Amino acid sequence: MSHHLVEVQGLYFTYPDGVEALHDVSFRAGHGEAVALVGGNGAGKSTLLQHLNGHLPAQRGRVVIGDTVVTPRTATLARRAIGMVFQDPDDQLFMPTVADDVAFGPLNAGLPPDQVEDRVAQALARVGMSHVRARPPYRLSAGEKRAVAIATVLAMAPDILVMDEPSANLDPRARRRLIDLLRSFDHTRIIATHDLELVVEVCPRVIVLDGGRVVADGPTEEILGDEALMLAHGLERPHILGHPHPHACGTTRPAPA
Repeated sequence: MSHHLVEVQGLYFTYPDGVEALHDVSFRAGHGEAVALVGGNGAGKSTLLQHLNGHLPAQRGRVVIGDTVVTPRTATLARRAIGMVFQDPDDQLFMPTVADDVAFGPLNAGLPPDQVEDRVAQALARVGMSHVRARPPYRLSAGEKRAVAIATVLAMAPDILVMDEPSANLDPRARRRLIDLLRSFDHTRIIATHDLELVVEVCPRVIVLDGGRVVADGPTEEILGDEALMLAHGLERPHILGHPHPHACGTTRPAPA
């Protein structure tokens, strides 16, 4: 079975205060697929992401990463396949230099120093940040921090990338660089975001969550272009579907008359 597989089957989760965050959520993402999770605040996106890496245990149903059913016992194994990029890069960058941050995971995995250095160099080159390796993270721009946070994940050679609001707090230029980077990856990608324009450009498939339930799952342009569906679940049809961005590379089409 492919290590790039993500499968969620009948997942339920209720917080201690009685709020049901997930209700019978099921989906499957195959090798190299880019899938967006969208929905309003409280829809269940972040809760679902925390189940993918085993941070929250399934109360009912199951999560499968590759050929591993994620449980408290197997969560460490599943995390080797999953690279999680947090919403706030400052949650991932805490070492004195960028190179130290990118090396942190491989060093703690027990890799020898020469392999660690190779991974650091390759990960920073992959995100275009080789030139900042000696800088302290606090001196980076928001876009640079985001790219370096992704590099810390790439250095662990994951099969699957899971991202929570990757375009948050980025200016237009940094956001464009991020979109181009995300489009270039061959990894299976699960991206939770409010940025529906990014979804159109990066993810051919979208899953809409509302009240912890999957209310739509299908081709991005078909789902996000359904204005009635979007409005019914607190969303809006993204502007890009009617007015293609010049960098969109043919990923959109004009909205129907």
